[in-house]
Amino acid sequence: MANQPITFSVFTKPWKSLSVWELGKFVKDLGFDGVEFPLRDGYQLEPSNAHQLPELAKQFADHGLRIFSIASSTDERVFAGCAEAGIPMIRIMPSISHELGYMESEKREREKLEALIPLCQKYGVKVGSQQHYGNHVTDSMGLLHLLDGLAPECVGAIWDSAHDALAGQQPEFGLDIVWPYLAMVNLKNAYYNRLNGPEAQNAEWKRYFTSGRQGLASWPRVANYLKQRDYNGVICLTAEYTNEHDVDRLIREDIVYAKSLFE
Repeated sequence: MANQPITFSVFTKPWKSLSVWELGKFVKDLGFDGVEFPLRDGYQLEPSNAHQLPELAKQFADHGLRIFSIASSTDERVFAGCAEAGIPMIRIMPSISHELGYMESEKREREKLEALIPLCQKYGVKVGSQQHYGNHVTDSMGLLHLLDGLAPECVGAIWDSAHDALAGQQPEFGLDIVWPYLAMVNLKNAYYNRLNGPEAQNAEWKRYFTSGRQGLASWPRVANYLKQRDYNGVICLTAEYTNEHDVDRLIREDIVYAKSLFE
């Protein structure tokens, strides 16, 4: 980890309709140090214009913010744009295919990462792999198994509190598992919500993404563990809530709560 204090980032995916200036002002007013930007089609900047990332970084810098990471593809033009803009990491989510099965899918995703290492070395930009429920690597042990043996200066683990909790992992164990590769911590929360009653022939469940205090993931336990191990990197609040109408209120509450845990 770099010798610097913890910094707080927010994934700006929910606010795609704002101009960059409006987005920067909004994020700064919330109290964040920077952002994870979705370099995806339909957002303020799209992958085809990755060469404009330096200008985007400057627009955020005008508000005193950094771009700590982007969620995007791993085309070389994206690496080049990140390098020029001083953006240190591209976030991806390795996928698992039912057709291939887990182990063959993992082999394919590892080969993709191996092929990206020359670009990481050329541009000085890391690729961060995040676990996610569903057709992805779902937990911290899966992330370690995917990354183990690869160069940690090139590829890293983005540990997500909600998805590890949904998979049944305790935060102290999950963080310890990925620690040698830990590149960023995602703070969000979720729980399983039953959609039908006990009289149903088959139970139906849905994942409900909620505020930091309410889900299966204990943010205080996450914070305590990170403090014990002197973590001093980026913590990203992903602003993912099933109740999309209250995103602005919930993210305001969550950044205050998250900061309080590290005081």
